[in-house]
Amino acid sequence: MNRHPIVFLDAATFGDVSLQRFADSWDCTIHQVTGAGELIPRLAGKSVAVTNKVAMNGAVLGAPEARALRLIVVAATGTDIIDRAAAKNFGITVSNVPGYATESVAQFTLTLILELATRAAAYRQDVNGGAWQKSAIFSLVDRPSIELNGKKLGIIGYGNIGQAVARMTRALGMEVLISIRPGSAQSGAPDRLPLEDLLRQADVVSLHCPLTEATRELINQRTLSLMKPTAFLINTARGALIDDEALVRALREKRLAGAALDVISREPPPNGHPIVEAAKELDNLWVTPHTAWSAREARERLLGEVAENIAGFFSGKPRNVVG
Repeated sequence: MNRHPIVFLDAATFGDVSLQRFADSWDCTIHQVTGAGELIPRLAGKSVAVTNKVAMNGAVLGAPEARALRLIVVAATGTDIIDRAAAKNFGITVSNVPGYATESVAQFTLTLILELATRAAAYRQDVNGGAWQKSAIFSLVDRPSIELNGKKLGIIGYGNIGQAVARMTRALGMEVLISIRPGSAQSGAPDRLPLEDLLRQADVVSLHCPLTEATRELINQRTLSLMKPTAFLINTARGALIDDEALVRALREKRLAGAALDVISREPPPNGHPIVEAAKELDNLWVTPHTAWSAREARERLLGEVAENIAGFFSGKPRNVVG
């Protein structure tokens, strides 16, 4: 066994996928969850830390207990939980896992679009609640639904997931519009629209961009005001891309037809979170618990790539290193 000591800080995020391959290859310590007060002690003497959502700032990385740390593997694509400048300063390599959940997130995005368009889950609740049984006709037609064929989908963030969503929705007959993402270098691309133009035209807007200072609260009171009142908003990227309060107001005032969010600004949400509270009363707001990424196949791929990142680093061929 290779004796490089490795710590998994939040293994519960991998669900029922086995970590045995890591225990067979390295000296592994596995924690299902790690609280803020537990983090620094758990890094003591470890060469590698694997984290999905346990954040590490400069104070953590500079602690004496983290002196042996050489590699942080973020078991996700986004690396905003790591102070990468501090990691570089302390000689710690940071790697991530790009592309592992492309199909999982894309199909979940499509599911959310279809739910807002068809109201299928709401109709299921009507059946379970006895509404169909009391109907005077053979059907229930009291929830608004639309056909997606011929509608325009606006994608903000055209990486692997955005492209997969485009492929799936084109199969439904939707026209795909692609935005110039704020903070990107895509302004000259011939197939990109200015964000404002896309928001004005799109019947469905789907977010697939990373969270940066340029994209934080990208969807806010001003940008929401540009969207059609018949439009839907989908977010399977990062919750902080949206101004919570502005979205709730737009939905309450019917300035937006609906929103479906798999991510929100704080996760898990505290009691009283404005999005969760609004979802309890608004029938045009659909919230799921950051689960778009989690298909079994995606989690298997994720851990396979984590293992390859660790092995590559210790063989002198680091993989998926982020700056």
